[in-house]
Amino acid sequence: MKIIVFGATGNTGKRVLWQGMQMGHEMTAFVRNPGKLSDQLGEHSARHVKVIAGNMMDPVSVSEALAHQDAAILAAGHAGQGEEFVQIVDNIITQCEQQPAFSGRVWLMGGAGLLDIPYTDLIGNHLPGFPPEFINHNRNFERLRQTRLDWSVMCPGTMMDSNEHPDSVHLHATTEILPIPIAETIKGYSEAAIAGHLFSRLHELNVAYNDVAKCMLDYLAPGGEFSRKRVGLAYQSKVTLNGGELV
Repeated sequence: MKIIVFGATGNTGKRVLWQGMQMGHEMTAFVRNPGKLSDQLGEHSARHVKVIAGNMMDPVSVSEALAHQDAAILAAGHAGQGEEFVQIVDNIITQCEQQPAFSGRVWLMGGAGLLDIPYTDLIGNHLPGFPPEFINHNRNFERLRQTRLDWSVMCPGTMMDSNEHPDSVHLHATTEILPIPIAETIKGYSEAAIAGHLFSRLHELNVAYNDVAKCMLDYLAPGGEFSRKRVGLAYQSKVTLNGGELV
C-alpha cells in the first residue's frame, strides 16, 4: 500500500515509517525537518522513503501530499499543544475529505481517555482529575465523527520504548471500550471514585510504541473491523486450565 505518515519524526510516526518499510509498503513521510528524518532512519533507509517537507497547517501542501495515497496515519502533534493540535488535525482531515485522489483510510492518534468505561456512560477524559488538555482529543474525535472518511482512532495509554514480554503475554485489542477488565460494581461509584480507580490502574494500559505502530499497519484495509471505531490496547496473560487456554 501507499501510506503517508504525518509527524513521521515523532516517537510513534518514526516507528510506523520503519515498520511500514519492513512490510513492503510504499512509505511517504510528511515532515518539517527532512534532515531529522534522515538522521533517525539512516542514509540507506531514508532512500527508500518519499519525503515531503511541508507545513501541516498549509492546506495546499497537505492536499498535494495526499494524492494517490492508500492510507494516512496522523501521528503529528500532541494534546498539550492546545488549539494548534486541533487545527493541525482539522486541516489534515479536511484535505483527506477534499482530495479526490485519496482513498479515505485514516488512522488518528488519541488516548485511552477517549474510550468508554464499561457499565457507565462515561469516558476517562470527562472525569475529575484527568488533564484538561486531553479534551483536545475529544475535539479531534468529534471532528472525525462528522466525516464520511474510513477512520480509526488509536487510543493507547502511556506509550513506552520497550515491548519485551514473556511468551505468556499477548496484545489485546478492543473497540470502543477500555481494554482492561472492569467489574460491574463500578456503575455504583461516584465519578471521583471511578477516576481514582482508573488512576490506580493506569500502568495496565502501558503499551509499547512498536505495538501501537504495528496494530495500525495491520489494520489498514478499507472497511475493516476497526473502521470508524476507537481502538484500545493492553497486554494480557494467557492462562492454561486443564490443558485448555483461557485468554
